[in-house]
Amino acid sequence: MSARDDILGRIRSALRDGPEAPQIPRKYRATSGLDQAALIELLVDRLIDYKAHVSVVDAVEVPTRIAELLADAKCYVVPTGLDAGWLAGLDHETGDRRRRLDSPAAPLPVAELDGIDAVVTGSAVAVAETGTIILDGSPNQGRRAISLVPDHHICVVKAADIAGILPDALRRINGTRPLTMISGPSATSDIELERVEGVHGPRKLDVIIAR
Repeated sequence: MSARDDILGRIRSALRDGPEAPQIPRKYRATSGLDQAALIELLVDRLIDYKAHVSVVDAVEVPTRIAELLADAKCYVVPTGLDAGWLAGLDHETGDRRRRLDSPAAPLPVAELDGIDAVVTGSAVAVAETGTIILDGSPNQGRRAISLVPDHHICVVKAADIAGILPDALRRINGTRPLTMISGPSATSDIELERVEGVHGPRKLDVIIAR
């Protein structure tokens, strides 16, 4: 008998009586009870604490703010499903010349992504209490690679998509999708506790909260 057969045999023996999994008590908080204004205030506070840059604007101001943040970018990438209206504040010819499109069907190679200055994405949901933004690979967010390789991430969060706490946020998303959870710019510390940014993702995170 091989080791594999021995292991599988023991598993079958342990499960032979078909024990039922115990019910797990779920008495934790399901909602925060905060209104939208309080959720925005809390999320901004947490994001700033994580050294992200945050702008709270009316929805009609999103294109102008994105154009301002991309003013110095030589090139930037967007997923093909991004709201085209969000890019309306960019000069048409200049914006088109600097813009790179990425999709699962036509992905940009990592070498090209590495030379791109910034990325603009939407978001699936944000958690105010933890200052976490969740991307789920939807068309307006694109592949994980485009939000991890460029050095500057501009992320639009709709105020209606801000959840107070994690259990509330998880109910709003499909847990089988590839999730990326972002809590501020990428950062780590070495053995001497020296903070180093940009090691595992963007060095700079700009969050635009659209009311």
